This record gives sequence, structure tokens and C-alpha cells, in this order.
Amino acid sequence: MRTAGPATAASAAVATALVPAEGRRCPGPLSRWCERASEMAAAGALAKHEQILVLDPPTDLKFKGPFTDVVTTNLKLRNPSDRKVCFKVKTTAPRRYCVRPNSGIIDPGSSVIVSVMLQPFDYDPNEKSKHKFMVQTIYAPPNISDMEAVWKEAKPDELMDSKLRCVFEMPNENDKLNDIDASKPAPVQNTSKQDGPMPKPHSVSLNDTETRKLVEECKRLQAEVMKLSEENRHLRDEGLRLRKVAHSDKSGSPTALALRDNGSNSLPSLLVVIAAIFIGFFLGKFIL
Repeated sequence: MRTAGPATAASAAVATALVPAEGRRCPGPLSRWCERASEMAAAGALAKHEQILVLDPPTDLKFKGPFTDVVTTNLKLRNPSDRKVCFKVKTTAPRRYCVRPNSGIIDPGSSVIVSVMLQPFDYDPNEKSKHKFMVQTIYAPPNISDMEAVWKEAKPDELMDSKLRCVFEMPNENDKLNDIDASKPAPVQNTSKQDGPMPKPHSVSLNDTETRKLVEECKRLQAEVMKLSEENRHLRDEGLRLRKVAHSDKSGSPTALALRDNGSNSLPSLLVVIAAIFIGFFLGKFIL
């Protein structure tokens, strides 16, 4: 009894030779066998190597809104092999995305970060995204001089590819709150310890010698102010007495002229006294 098994290389070659040209059918008993051989030959021609690069994320590129500005997501390509690998990133919507870098060479054991930038658009939550990306790779030839020529001369069975779909997401309320909290500046904590009460702030820091000099100067000015006040009181009393005498004499007499001179001389003394009082007040407030 014969058991069915996979076709050998010779039988596959015979099957390929027996595949009829397009538009013709195999004769009666061989028709099914010819169709099966045709499918096997087509599958062998479309067979490709498995993707050598490790993609992160592997299947989905997620873009988180709002989409009123450019939204960027990163795609990491890692080369775990011991050979250089050429890569190229393609998309079904080239006008909607900006990819940097969109092609290049990855050394053995190295990685490359590809930034995928989605351009602003009017987001419709009811519309499902149909955008897709494909990362196409090929082992780099020994001597690379022209990348474009490498891709043009590449055979279909040498190419490796991975496909990713685009996913659009809008942030939920928790994400918005987290973003707001993250944008707030962290409070600055003072870790220094104070053994005693906080000292009273001063606008100007003075040493002991300057403080003593200012105190002495303030006392001297206060004593001078008191002396000037006393003199001013005497002058005021003298002025009142002289005015009384002036009323009893004629306006043109020498006595009246002398009274007017004394009255005018008492004015500067009053101004000096007032100025000294203000100086002593401000210095006393500054020291205390």
C-alpha cells in the first residue's frame, strides 16, 4: 500500500513543467494534479525569509491625541544578527506622516530609533484608521556604495518585511489629570534644620562697630534736637515779648525794625529743629 507524502524536488520540477500556459487547462485525469502543482510552484516563488530585525512595538503604532498638533511615536529597530542589515520604512499614507530616518543600515547588535510624526488633522472617533507601515529589510552586501542600487537589484526572495497598523487614541480624563499634575512645578522643600527661632530679616547687615557708631550718633543728634528745641522755645518767648513792645512803638522806629529782624531770624532755627527731629526719628527706627 502506498502512502501519500510531500512531492520530491524531481516531482516538483515535473509538476512545474506540466503547468499549462495561461488560458489552457490540463487534460482530463491530470487536471487536478496540475492545479496542485501550480499552487505549489506559486507558493515557492512567493516564499520569503523571516524578518531578521526585532521591532518595538511589533505590530501597532499608537498615536495619542489631541491631533491639533504634530504627534510623534517612536519605532525601535534592533539587529540581533551578526551581519549588517539595510532597512526602509514605507507607509500607505505618505502625505500624512514624516519619518526620520526612513532608511539606513543597522550594524550587528545595534539599534535605531525611527521617529514617526503624524501631521495635524481633524480627528473623527467614528472613523477607523486604515493607515499602515511596512519595514522592509535586506542583508547588506559586502561593499555598499549606492543604497538605491541595492534595493533595485534585490531579489524578491532576499527581502524581509514586517507590517504595522496605525492606531489613534484620544487621552481619557485620568491621562489629562496626570499631564496637568506633571506640568506643575514640584514644591521646594527646605531640608535645613533651625535650632532656634528664625532671625528677623534686616535690609542691611551691620557689624558691631558700625552699630555702636550709629547709636552714639543718634544719641548725639537727639541731644542736639533737645537743645535746639529749648533754644527755639526761648526765641519764641522772646519774639512774643518783642512783638508786644513793637505794637506800643511807631512802625518806623528802630525798635520795630529790630523786632522784624529777630522774627525773621527765628524761622531758620525752626527749620533746623524740624529737620533734626526727622533725622533722629528715621535713624532711631533704622537701628531699632
